[in-house]
Amino acid sequence: MKTNYHTHSVFCDGNNTIEEMAQTALEKGFDILGFSSHSMYPFSSEYHMNINQFQAYCNKVREVQKLYEGKLQIQLGFEADYIAGVTCPEMSRYKQFNADFLIGSVHYVPGNKGYFEADGSPAHVMEGINKAFNGNVKKAVQTYFALEREMLLHGDFTFMGHPDLIRIQNGKNVLFDENASWYKNELKETVKAMVKNGCCVEINTSPIVRYGLSTPFPSPYFLSLMKEKNIPVTLGSDCHHKELLDAWFAEGIEYIKKAGYTEITYYTDGSYKFQKI
Repeated sequence: MKTNYHTHSVFCDGNNTIEEMAQTALEKGFDILGFSSHSMYPFSSEYHMNINQFQAYCNKVREVQKLYEGKLQIQLGFEADYIAGVTCPEMSRYKQFNADFLIGSVHYVPGNKGYFEADGSPAHVMEGINKAFNGNVKKAVQTYFALEREMLLHGDFTFMGHPDLIRIQNGKNVLFDENASWYKNELKETVKAMVKNGCCVEINTSPIVRYGLSTPFPSPYFLSLMKEKNIPVTLGSDCHHKELLDAWFAEGIEYIKKAGYTEITYYTDGSYKFQKI
């Protein structure tokens, strides 16, 4: 099974239509393609799908789903942000849209006097950390992972998206030491929360093809902690350009195997399925 559940389109910040993404998936030999527009339902922002577009998005995905029936399984989903006190990735919130799956993600990290976006530009992130955390990078990163654990505690979703997204800032501009004991402790505590939630975690290839990192999300150490607890994983490209729909997928399978995994997860008909790799 060749699958990708993390796919963006022109309904949010993707560069291609749903039809274009589906046709590319068919050409690349995918079995399942899930669409996951950015959402903070029941609200919207410039970074999330407008609530007035939700029904049109759902209708279009279902239309293409019927068009490709028997050739490619299309699934309707959302990448639902966790923003404390505002919105949470819970299937019940999306009941009216009859979503097939949800990706739970944390992008926004609020502090005392503002916030920063974990995958924002280095300048924007440092500006946010200086304003919201008085320049305390350690506190900012710890808050990011604390929010993920809150999401895992309160959320009800199918996949956890890019669990160490904050590492984007350790590409060209190193923000923190990933070998520091405090950082490793954050990962260990987050894995404990993954176990309690029971979700599947995506191996997200986008940091390699979009941000110039040498490894995907999660990092090798983070993934080794997940393997110790047998956290199920799936492979996803966080696709914004159709050409990158399966970017680094062959390498991604080897990356997962190197961590000790012998099977990978896919989701269909409302339940997880497993296949050998």
